[in-house]
Amino acid sequence: MNEKAATIYDIAKLAGVNPSTVSRALSTPGRINAATEAKVHAAAKELNYRANPFARALPTGKTRMIALMVSDITNPVFFKVVRGAEKVAAENGYTLVVAESIESSKVEAETLQRILPSVDGVIFGTTRLSDDEIHQANREKPVVLINRIVEGVADVVPDNEPGIAQAVAHLASLGHKHIGFLGGPTASWINADRWNLLMKHAVEAGMTVVSIGPNLPTVEGGRDAVDEVRASGVSAIITYNDLMGIGLLRAVSAAGIKVPEELSIVGFDNIFGSDFTSPPLTTIEMPLERIGGNAVRALLATFEAQDGTVPHGSEETTSLLVRGSTTKAKA
Repeated sequence: MNEKAATIYDIAKLAGVNPSTVSRALSTPGRINAATEAKVHAAAKELNYRANPFARALPTGKTRMIALMVSDITNPVFFKVVRGAEKVAAENGYTLVVAESIESSKVEAETLQRILPSVDGVIFGTTRLSDDEIHQANREKPVVLINRIVEGVADVVPDNEPGIAQAVAHLASLGHKHIGFLGGPTASWINADRWNLLMKHAVEAGMTVVSIGPNLPTVEGGRDAVDEVRASGVSAIITYNDLMGIGLLRAVSAAGIKVPEELSIVGFDNIFGSDFTSPPLTTIEMPLERIGGNAVRALLATFEAQDGTVPHGSEETTSLLVRGSTTKAKA
């Protein structure tokens, strides 16, 4: 038979203090005498007390839980994002809940409606929702977007331009004149941003550039685009993310095309495992763990904002990480 869960009244009795003292000691450390606070925590530990966020939410309206919605939980790009978000959430006394949309706006909308009542705010990683859906969610609970800009909604969007400019300059220095972009999902804001920046810098460098896509942002998406890449005649290609770069590298190698001698490939994100390929993947590095942490900080800032202002942008930036999948263009 399960034992009855301990309450703050049980802790108060064991510690010999008032229930209100227990509440202050557990919810806002530092507000009472240190010795009394230590006595309360010792009693709570002895009774195996666990705070109930939903019971606590009744008087305060706050559960101290925040949600991080991701499009594909198997994508290594989210490993560091989740770690960074979890670290900052825990430091501030919040619990992070991770939910997945499996690249479906319908699943994302349905999942969002289930979790919104239980959390204080939501961080969207690579959301596929429309602007109107995001605005609606933001009216219900504070929202922060990663890698997307929607007017009136807080966001954390690192500067993609430095890394893309470095990648284009790197390929130009190797003699590449005709390059491609292996695009991701149509609904991805960051996909359009990366393509526009790539086009801008390629034109400035005197290159021609072609977009190939849309494609699934997965290893399979990169693999399945191999015929279009071959038909494009490009000597180098930048992919929407590292997973697609890995899939393309494997597929062209299987087709007898040498990387990088016959096709240079540049990924994006620097996910865990992007250097496990043969050759290791040259990539544009995103500061993923810091992005996750900054997203939580932005969400906490919206909780505290009194004038309705929301934080925008990020001080984080991208940079090129050269490995073995790029080399000089064939003469």
